[in-house]
Amino acid sequence: AGFRAPGVGAVDGARLHRVAVEEYPTDNGPADYALFVHGRLLGIIEAKKVALDPYNVLEQAKRYARGVHGGAGRWGEYGVPFLYSSNGETIWFIDVRGDRPTSRRLANFHSAGALDELFYRPQRADWFATHPNNIERLYPFQREAIEAVEDGIMRGQRAMLVAMATGTGKTFTTVAQIYRMLESGAARRVLFLVDRRALAAQAVQAFSTFQTPHGAKFNQEYEVFHQRFRREDLEEAGQPFDPKVLPVSYLTAPQSSQTFVYVSTIQRMAINLFGAEYAFAQAASDPDYEDDADRLDIPVHAFDLIVADECHRGYTAKELGIWRQVLQHFDAVKIGLTATPASHTVNLFGEPIYRYTTEEAIADGYLVDYEAVRIHSDVRMNGVFLREGDHVGIINPDTGTLFQDRLEDERQFDTTDIERSITAPDSNRRIVLEIARYALQHEEETGRFPKTLIFAANDLSHTSHADQLVQCCREIFNRGDDFVQKITGSPTVDRPLQKIRMFRNRPEPKIVVTVDMLSTGVDIPALEYIVFLRPVKSRILWTQMLGRGTRLCPDIHKTHFTVFDCFDGTLIEYFRDATDFQIMLPPKDPLTLGQVIENIYQNVERDYHIRVLQKRLRRIARDMGGNARESFASWGIIDGNVEQFAGELPAKLSHDFLGTMALLRNPAFQDLLLNYERAPRSFWVAYDKQDTVDSERLFRVGDATFKPEDYLVAFARFVREHHEEIDGLRVLLDRPAGWRPEVLDDLRIKLNREGFPEISLRIAHAVVHHASLADIISMVKHAAREEEPLLTAETRVDHALARVTAGHDFTNEQREWLGYIREHLIANLTIAQDDLDLMPAFVQHGGVGRAQRVFKPDVLKWLIEELNEAVAA
Repeated sequence: AGFRAPGVGAVDGARLHRVAVEEYPTDNGPADYALFVHGRLLGIIEAKKVALDPYNVLEQAKRYARGVHGGAGRWGEYGVPFLYSSNGETIWFIDVRGDRPTSRRLANFHSAGALDELFYRPQRADWFATHPNNIERLYPFQREAIEAVEDGIMRGQRAMLVAMATGTGKTFTTVAQIYRMLESGAARRVLFLVDRRALAAQAVQAFSTFQTPHGAKFNQEYEVFHQRFRREDLEEAGQPFDPKVLPVSYLTAPQSSQTFVYVSTIQRMAINLFGAEYAFAQAASDPDYEDDADRLDIPVHAFDLIVADECHRGYTAKELGIWRQVLQHFDAVKIGLTATPASHTVNLFGEPIYRYTTEEAIADGYLVDYEAVRIHSDVRMNGVFLREGDHVGIINPDTGTLFQDRLEDERQFDTTDIERSITAPDSNRRIVLEIARYALQHEEETGRFPKTLIFAANDLSHTSHADQLVQCCREIFNRGDDFVQKITGSPTVDRPLQKIRMFRNRPEPKIVVTVDMLSTGVDIPALEYIVFLRPVKSRILWTQMLGRGTRLCPDIHKTHFTVFDCFDGTLIEYFRDATDFQIMLPPKDPLTLGQVIENIYQNVERDYHIRVLQKRLRRIARDMGGNARESFASWGIIDGNVEQFAGELPAKLSHDFLGTMALLRNPAFQDLLLNYERAPRSFWVAYDKQDTVDSERLFRVGDATFKPEDYLVAFARFVREHHEEIDGLRVLLDRPAGWRPEVLDDLRIKLNREGFPEISLRIAHAVVHHASLADIISMVKHAAREEEPLLTAETRVDHALARVTAGHDFTNEQREWLGYIREHLIANLTIAQDDLDLMPAFVQHGGVGRAQRVFKPDVLKWLIEELNEAVAA
C-alpha cells in the first residue's frame, strides 16, 4: 500500500507520513500495525498467520481502536477510523464511521493517499433524501429503479443488482443514476463497464446526448472518457468524433480532485489489471480484442462507483473468474445491470434491489410483444440421411479445399451435426424462401420491408453457415449486396460496429445475419423479424435474443415483432417451461490437466481425480490422429492406444504408483497430452438432399402457444368466461347503447394484456376464416356466437349508417358531414362529439360548431348516440 516502516525511535506520530508503526501501543494492548498519514493515525492492521481466516480478527482490531486516545478524531467508541485484518492472502476492512459500519473484503490495502481521501471525503448518502430526482424524460419505472439504488446507498449497501427488461432503457436510467451520484458527491470516479466494444460506443453516445437538469449535456458538466475507438465506430453523419481517451494517470494515480466517468470493456480492464493472458478474446481479429491495452498498476481506490452493464452474460468458467476478479479488485460501490439475472450475477450483487419485467413493460405499453411462426424443416428436425451414390462435397475446414464425390455407402448425420459437420444447401434455401413469403406479404400490407435479424449457427472459415445464409438471401430477394449484410466477429467483416450503426439508423441493410454479436445490448428499434436458425440452450441468451425486437418504434407504428422458430417451434416450447432458474454458486474454473495429475500424486481426493483423468484421456483418444498414436507409443503406451491406457489407469496406479506417476508428471508427456496431433476434420455438403419445409403462425397467451384455430378457440372461451367482467365485452354482447370511444380503448387494453391483441386476432382470423380485415367488434361477437358474421369496418359502418338514416331526409351539406363521420367511424369504430373538435378531418370543415349548425345540437347528439349503438349492434 506504499507505507514504509519508521526509523529507530520514530514514535512521534505527528512527524509520520506514509508510515506503518509495528506493535503500536494502545490501552488494550499493542496493535500489529498502526498506519499514519500526514501525522494522523488513520488505520490499524491486525495480522495473522496464513492458516487463520482473518474475517473474525477484525474484532481484535476494533479492540485496539477503542484503546487509542488523542488520534485523528473519535467515532463513537473508536479512536481510529479504518481497521484491517489480514493473513497475508485475505484482507478484511471496516470504516467505523457512520450509523451502520459494515466490514468488507478487499483485494489489496488502501494506499496512504486513498486513506487520506477517505478520511476527508464527506459522507453524502443522505443527499438523496433531500434532493428529489428532477431529471426529465424518465419513465416511472426508471425513477423507481434509481430510487431503489439510492435507498440502498443510504442504507450502506455496496453491491446492488437492477433487473430491467431488455428495451426499457437501462443505459439511459444508468446515465441518470450516475449523474445523481456525481451531483451528490457520493461518487467521483466512475467506471462504466461493458462487455463489448459496440456497447462501449453506444454508452459513450448515451452520455454525450444526455440532457442534464441544468440544460447542458452530461459531458459538458463532467468529464467522460473512453477507450480508444476508430473514428467510424463512433461518428454519425454530421456529428464530430470525440477523441477523449482516458489518460493512464487517471488509472494509476487517482486524485481526490478528479471527477469523471470512464467507459471501458471488461476485456480491457482485465488486461489493465492482470495482463494480456487474461484477455477474453483469443485472436487479434476479434472486434472485442483490446490489442492496445497494457498491464497497469491500478490501486483498489481508482474508482468509487462501478456500474457493470449487461452483467448477465454467460461467460466461460475462465472468463467468469476474470469477470469476478476485475469487479472484486476495486473497493467501490458496485451496481449490476441486467435483464436476466444469472447465478453468478446474483452471487456477486445479491438479489435484485429492483426488478421490472418484460411482462410488466409490455402490459404498461413500453415494449411490444412477439408473434411466433413455427417453421418445420425435415433436415433440422431429423438430420440428414445420405444414400449410396449421393453427390457430396467434403471440405477441409482448415484449408477450404473441396473434394466432390459419389457416396460409396449410406451415412446418417443427426440434428446436432447440421451446420457443424454437414450442411444441406437446399434446406437453408427453402427456409429462407419460407421467411421471404412472410416478409414480402408484410411489405405488401405495410409498404415497408421488415428489418430482419437472422441468427446463424456459426461463422467459421470455409464452412460458414452465416455466409451461406447471406448468399441465399441475396439470391432470393435480389436487391443487391447492401440489402443483406453479415455482422459477426469474423475478421472478414469490415468495421462491424459501423455496420451495426447502419442497421439501426439507415434504410439498408434490411437483413442482417449474425451469430451472437447482436444477441445482447444492441438497440435496433425498427427490428420486426427475428429468425432462429441456430439452436439455443441458454434461457438467458434466448431472452436476450428476443429482446432485440421488443423495443417500441413509433416511426413505423410498430405493434409487435415476429419470431421465426426454424426448429418446428421447439425453442419456443422449451423456453416456455424454462422461465425459472435455480440460484447457485458460479462454476469454478476447470482444473488443468497438470493440476488433475498433481492432485492424484498428492493424494487429494485421489479416486475422484483418477476418474477425471480417465475421462480426459478418453477424450484425447477420440480426437487424435494416426500420427499421435506413434507419439504416445514412444512413451510406452502399447500401440499408442490411449483408450486402453485410460481403462487400465486405476490398476497401473495401484500396482506401480510411482512409475505411473513419473510418466504422468513428466512435462514433455503432459505437453503431448495437450498438443497431440488431432484427427483431420471434414465438413460435408449434401448436394442431393432435398428438404421439406412448411410453416404456420403460433399465437401466445401467457406462457402457452397455440395454432391459429386453437388460438381462436381460446379467445372464444375467454370472451364467454369474462364478458360480464369486462365492460367492452358486456356492451358489445348485451347493451350496445353504451358503446363509446373510452369503452373501445379499455377493451383493447384488456384484450392486449390477456394475450389477445387486435393484430393477432386479425391474423388468426385471416388464416382460419380468410377474413383478414375483420374488425374487433366482429371478432368479439363471432367468438361469443359463431353465427355472427365477420365484417370489415367499412361494411359495418355502412350498415349502421343505412339503419340510422333510413326514413330521414338530409341536405347536401348534411350528407357531406355524414361522409366525414363515415370515414371517421371506419377508422375508429366509434365517435364522440369531442372528436369533432380534435380530428383534422372535422376541424378543417369547421369542427363541432359547424356541425351543430348543420344538424342542430340536439339532432347531432342523437345522431352520434344512434350511430355508436348501430355500429356496436
